[in-house]
Amino acid sequence: MKSVFSWWTTRVTVISTLLILLSGNSTQANDPGACFMTTEDGRTINLGSLCGITPVKPVDTGVYRIDIKRRSGNTPIVDVTFNGKQTFEMIFDTGASGTLITQSMANALQIKPSGTLQASIADGSVIKLKTGQVKSIGVGGAKVNNVRVAIAPNADTGLLGHDFFGNYDVKIRQNTIELYRR
Repeated sequence: MKSVFSWWTTRVTVISTLLILLSGNSTQANDPGACFMTTEDGRTINLGSLCGITPVKPVDTGVYRIDIKRRSGNTPIVDVTFNGKQTFEMIFDTGASGTLITQSMANALQIKPSGTLQASIADGSVIKLKTGQVKSIGVGGAKVNNVRVAIAPNADTGLLGHDFFGNYDVKIRQNTIELYRR
């Protein structure tokens, strides 16, 4: 009798598992060999190393996720890579029309000033800043090339502005910033 009960329990467990796997709520990958998990908020997590699958380059979905390192007040601080080589902490400034780097950043990047611009700052005053050119700015997989940046001699932290993320819809979450291609 015990073996019959065990046999039926095993069959019911297998059938229940199959029904769950075949239900409409399951997530399917385009690649039948893929091994991943989708979180409640829609993020895809690659589990390839657990499944013994060699990871493949993800498909460009037009969404870039940027980790927030910390905050200054409520303003996110993120890592920004210049020219594909050097990374600096910068303020992700939704109120800045352009990108502003510090003098020490300009020195490290060996930027030669090539012009000037008039900039309105937060207190309403207008200041004159030197400008230079960087080959690229990259954050979270998103990248722009040949960007004119302002150089602020007295700034402690650079500002990443609309010249970087202006072609994206921006969603600032607790620990990440999401850029959605328009």
